Amino acid sequence: MFKFSSAEEEWKIKRQLLLEKKVRSVDVKEAFRLSKANNFVILDVRPEAEFKEAHPEGAINVQIYRLIKEWTAWDIARRAAFAFFGIFSGTEENPEFIQSVESKIPKDGKIIVACSAGGTTKPTQNLPEGQQSRSLIAAYLLVLNGYKNVYHLEGGIYNWVKEGLPIVSDED
Repeated sequence: MFKFSSAEEEWKIKRQLLLEKKVRSVDVKEAFRLSKANNFVILDVRPEAEFKEAHPEGAINVQIYRLIKEWTAWDIARRAAFAFFGIFSGTEENPEFIQSVESKIPKDGKIIVACSAGGTTKPTQNLPEGQQSRSLIAAYLLVLNGYKNVYHLEGGIYNWVKEGLPIVSDED
């Protein structure tokens, strides 16, 4: 019998909650319209550097993952493990994610969560549970913490740019 890894098992649980809470996926054109006409806030969960490079106008950045900052023995071991695979900027879930969002967006706020690629909860032949992404993990954490109006940007910022929708940069 095929057994899921713990990450796949976790994603199955998260996806189920997203479906139960009716977290809708919207394409970039609908997201643009909702942000302009219906007071939806685009919550960009990519790393700050990516956000500063290019993001939808008016988007708010709260990164879901951050670079491992601590220097405990455990963190040093994790950095070494990442380095072994050629990843020198290992990341961890941002422990202040919900707190940061709450300081910027009220619980009854309308949110469209965005990351680079978007992911999907829709099953496909190759991915029966859909494709996990940073924005879907963030949407999961938001609904878990009482946010009611949470949407998800299908195709992510990549599609936003590809469709020629307006972006701004914080670079000098």
